[in-house]
Amino acid sequence: MVQATEAIKLLLGIGDPLIGRLLTYDALGMRFREVKLRRDPKCPLCGEHPSITDLSIHREGAAAACAVDGNGHPAAAATPAAKTGG
Repeated sequence: MVQATEAIKLLLGIGDPLIGRLLTYDALGMRFREVKLRRDPKCPLCGEHPSITDLSIHREGAAAACAVDGNGHPAAAATPAAKTGG
């Protein structure tokens, strides 16, 4: 519900969206907490000198073609497993 409200506020240009703030919710204690966030000037995406400028790799289907293993290396192409049994 909170995410839907945030989307509506952004689309309509009304209210005070949670830009630069993180809203946490403790369901057991029924408490909300707001934390202000600062932009990291060294961030490779949104910092002062971004090194990530092309996000086309994240388009649908491209991510599967560029899969990486747990060490950050390109993953080997998956081969279908042979069927066993009768």
